[in-house]
Amino acid sequence: MTDIFVAGVGMTQFGRHLERSLYDLVGEAVSLALRDAGCEATDIEAGYFASVTAGSLHGQTSIPGPIALRRCGIEGVPVFSVENACAAGSSAFHLAAQALKAGNCDIAIAVGAEKMNVPDKAKMFGVFDGGWDVSTVDENKAALLALGGGVTPPPGSMSDKPYSVFMDVYAALCRDHMTRYGTTQRQIAAIAAKNHHHSVHNPLSQFRTDYSIDEVLAAPPITYPLTLPMCSPISDGAAAVVLCSERGLERLHGSKDRAVRLLASVIQTGITRTADEPEKGISHRAALKAYAIAAIDPADVDVAEVHDATAFGEISTAESLMLAPRGEAGPAAERGDFSIGGRIPINPSGGLESKGHPIGATGLGQIHELVTQLRGEAGVRQVDDARLAIQENGGGLYGIEEAVVAVNIFAKS
Repeated sequence: MTDIFVAGVGMTQFGRHLERSLYDLVGEAVSLALRDAGCEATDIEAGYFASVTAGSLHGQTSIPGPIALRRCGIEGVPVFSVENACAAGSSAFHLAAQALKAGNCDIAIAVGAEKMNVPDKAKMFGVFDGGWDVSTVDENKAALLALGGGVTPPPGSMSDKPYSVFMDVYAALCRDHMTRYGTTQRQIAAIAAKNHHHSVHNPLSQFRTDYSIDEVLAAPPITYPLTLPMCSPISDGAAAVVLCSERGLERLHGSKDRAVRLLASVIQTGITRTADEPEKGISHRAALKAYAIAAIDPADVDVAEVHDATAFGEISTAESLMLAPRGEAGPAAERGDFSIGGRIPINPSGGLESKGHPIGATGLGQIHELVTQLRGEAGVRQVDDARLAIQENGGGLYGIEEAVVAVNIFAKS
């Protein structure tokens, strides 16, 4: 692909920002990204704004992107509003990369933001209800929950407090994997413990409390085999990424040595398949395409950020990205393979479980972490000699898997 670079990244801390507005969060992330890239708002030639809850929680339908970015001084240029479930931020990034590749601009920005913590809790949880085909809700639930039928949840392993129906779906997918491959609850807990340990050293993470595997297992249950520390929280936050062509890079005032090269950007939607055909899975197909475009192999990857809305998501995605053989990511997690200092560090940021999950900002937050890692600027959580990084970010549900998945591959310049 045409040489495209990430020149600047910016991100707020993810968390419960009860006193801050959506636009306040956007302003902070955009300001940081512009400063990091060494440019001004007036240098941006195209903007892509991702938010899933601006309309449903704040009433800002139709034009959230033009309003949010104009408040940041980005005006008089094309600005697009992007909504693509939890992959919205990565979709905004992909569209910005495509505009650069096409030669439509030389400097673009992708921004994602959510303010999900609102007083009306039912309304807050309701934002997830549209993440699948709303005309076939009963059929969706039946097909997905049936996947978990091979494991009977033990007594006392289900929460009596409200939670998203998608946690039941994720738990069913967990139990299906347990039935097929022998994955254990302890191995899933090892992912959560590892990610919470990583987040201790991430000042932008929503949670920074260390957990042992036993503490994760002993935590309040959500829906078997998931406990509270295994699940991503409701989060507020924003992230922004400045992308540019080689010509655009020359116009910036920041250090060219800190620019990170984009090797591949892939967006994939699902296909009709059965649970017995994991090789046709959406993340696996997206990864195969991305590896081919980047001309690298999975073994070349030094660090990864993947979509762990629950800890099981990291196990499933590690296998789909071929960072571990099918059915072996659970044991690999328990051995420490995915920890910083391990064979292939995954989610050094703390992942969605600990860093937080403000839907539209999530994918760009992952990219923020990988750019920081490839620059060698991650401090205590730095992955040694990181030169190649992969990001996976999924959103929504269709059939038995995500409705959309983004995979991006980056290289140290």
